[in-house]
Amino acid sequence: MLIILGVLVNLGLNAFSETKIDFFPILEILGIVGLIMIVLEAALELKLDKDKVIPITIALAIALIGLLLSTWVTALILQYFLPDISSLQAWIYATPLSILSSAIIIPSVTHLRTDKKEFHIYESTFSDILGIMVFYFLLSKIPAVDSELAADSGGGSLLNFALTTILTVILSLIFSYIIVFVFQKIKSSAKLFLLISVLLLLYSIGKLLHLSPLFIILVFGLVIANMDLFFRGPFKKWLDKNKAKEVYHGLHLVTLETAFVVRTFFFVIFGITIVFSTLADWKVIGISALCLAVIFIIRFVLLRSIIGKDILPQLYVAPRGLITVLLYYAIPDEIKSESFSEGILLFIIIGTSLIMTWAMIHNNKRSGKAIGKAKSLPVSDLKWKAPEIN
Repeated sequence: MLIILGVLVNLGLNAFSETKIDFFPILEILGIVGLIMIVLEAALELKLDKDKVIPITIALAIALIGLLLSTWVTALILQYFLPDISSLQAWIYATPLSILSSAIIIPSVTHLRTDKKEFHIYESTFSDILGIMVFYFLLSKIPAVDSELAADSGGGSLLNFALTTILTVILSLIFSYIIVFVFQKIKSSAKLFLLISVLLLLYSIGKLLHLSPLFIILVFGLVIANMDLFFRGPFKKWLDKNKAKEVYHGLHLVTLETAFVVRTFFFVIFGITIVFSTLADWKVIGISALCLAVIFIIRFVLLRSIIGKDILPQLYVAPRGLITVLLYYAIPDEIKSESFSEGILLFIIIGTSLIMTWAMIHNNKRSGKAIGKAKSLPVSDLKWKAPEIN
């Protein structure tokens, strides 16, 4: 609906003004801020209890395997139908198309059963972060690209990639402890947006140091959402629980509202930037349909193999959105392929979103019928007499 609103706004701008406005810088800024807010929002929802180890591991496995398999098969499809595209280019284009959108999933699954809702929060968060890391790693494999985005992967080798990730986690924990300690001491009531400003600063520092900046945001969210787990032993004396909980609840509310506003404007502006001529191409429609089929076939096999039979509506909750668009526009001009159409991007985003919408509506109807049937069953008392023993 937001994308369609953007399309209508674009038609109005074209009808009443001949001046062309470049919305791409705005789109990039909104995308980055939205990404930070969405990852933080998701991290604040993750509770690292002992009984959550298995669900988190399952979600991580499904997110990682699904991302890699979808990227691989989608890259093969792009190479087959777009002959001028190289193998590495195909992987770079396929990665954004294979990442789940936590921006769409998290607010959409609030009414699902608790275990299913948590699965989607874990899976979409892991998919976002792992997908971004894979994307930047692939960019770093292209020597000709002198881009700060490519540097985010921390180097071209898997060893450098792993070492950078470990270093990022360690620094993230240190930053998180310092932030919690400092902000619980601040007496001013106007400190939540200051905290968000500090997180934006840490994100920028992470990029400059060629670390994985989203890991810093994720780890901070996990620390403040699981204070009892992280503040143990000698760290326990650092924590003022009441003050820290005030920061947590306030940050949770501000993050929720900010993420909502940012992603709203993001998708409207994305709709404004759509070029209609990219949609009227049967080749684009065919490639998009194949990619959609791959997404759900791989998802079905994974969920059926790992979770079992109870895979509805999880099977159809696989939308692409904010991160897909953001990473697509982050592809450097030097390696862009003229044969890849933005229409593929749009069809997959809208297609996966419509399929998820249908699945959620169907799930609500099915739940409603089950509740209605349960309520229609008669309830009565029955006298019971203990059997006599002869």
